Amino acid sequence: MSDDPYKILGVSKSDSQEAIKKAYRRLAKTLHPDLNPDDPAKQAEFQAVAAAYDLLGDPGKRRRFDAGEIDASGQERPERQFYHHYAGQDAGARYDGGYGHGYDHCFGPGTDEDLSDLFAGLFGQRARHAGGAREAHARGPDLRYHLDVDFLDAARGAKRAVTMPDGKSIEIAVPAGIRDGQTLRLRGKGAPGMGNGPAGDALVTIGVKPHPVFTRDGDDVEIELPITFDEAVLGAKVDVPTISGPVSMTIPKGASSGQRLRLKGRGIRRGGTAGDQTVRLKIVLPKEIDNEMRALAERWRETSTFDPRADIRRAT
Repeated sequence: MSDDPYKILGVSKSDSQEAIKKAYRRLAKTLHPDLNPDDPAKQAEFQAVAAAYDLLGDPGKRRRFDAGEIDASGQERPERQFYHHYAGQDAGARYDGGYGHGYDHCFGPGTDEDLSDLFAGLFGQRARHAGGAREAHARGPDLRYHLDVDFLDAARGAKRAVTMPDGKSIEIAVPAGIRDGQTLRLRGKGAPGMGNGPAGDALVTIGVKPHPVFTRDGDDVEIELPITFDEAVLGAKVDVPTISGPVSMTIPKGASSGQRLRLKGRGIRRGGTAGDQTVRLKIVLPKEIDNEMRALAERWRETSTFDPRADIRRAT
C-alpha cells in the first residue's frame, strides 16, 4: 500500500475536508476489524486508512503535511524538528545542545557527535544516558475508528463495544445527544508508545443510523403521526411515540394534514435541557372505503361549500 495518505484514502490534494471525511467513512465501513476478524490484511489496511485520516482529517496537520513540515506519519521532519527545537531555546541553552545540564556538546558542522542524539527528538522522544546507553521514549500514535449506532442509542446514550486491531474489545459510553459525525476520544486506547512512552488515544467517530419514525433537527425531534378521518373531525386522545416512550396527546377537533403539534421537553436531552418533539399530523383513509363512509362523503359533498384550494386560486 502507498505511503501517501491521499492515495490511501483515494482523494486528491484539492478535495475538501468533507470529501476526505466521506472517503474515510466509506473505507472504514468495509475494512473495520469487526467485519474482518480473520483477515489480517484488511486489518492492516484499516490501520493505514485510520492513520491517513488522522493526518488529513485534521486541517492543521493536513496543512503542515502539504507544506512539508511533517511526514506521512504525522511526525516532524528532521530538519524541521531541529529548527523548532533550536529556535525554542533561550540563548544559553542553544549552545549546550538544548538538552539541559550535563550535555556540553554543540551539534553542527565539524562535530562527530552521534546524530541519533539530535534526532531522538523525533516523534516527541527524549534521549537520556544510562551507563552509556541511549533509550528513546515516544507517545504512541492515535488510532481512528468508526462506530455506527442506532438513532435511539445516540439520542438516549448507550454503551457499545469497539474491537481494536489487536482483537481486543473495549467498551465505550456513547453520551446522550451525540450527533452524527462527532468523535469521541478514548485516552490511552491508541497504539502503544515507544520505550516508556504512553499509548496514544483512540478517536472513535460516531455514525448515527436513520430511524424509520424519528428525525432530528438540532435538539428537536419530529415525527409524522397518521390519524383517522374521525379523529381529525371529532378530535381524540392518542398515544404518540417519543424517544423516551409513548405519551398521550390531544388531537384538536377539525385537525388537518400537515398541522404541527408540539410536545415540550420530549426532544434530545443534553445536560439539564431538552429539545421539543414536533408531531406532524397526516390524515389517512383506509384502503377499502365502506358504504357508510362513502354515503357520508356524498351527503357532505352535496351540502358543503368548503373550498380547500381557494387560497391557491387567489394567489395565482
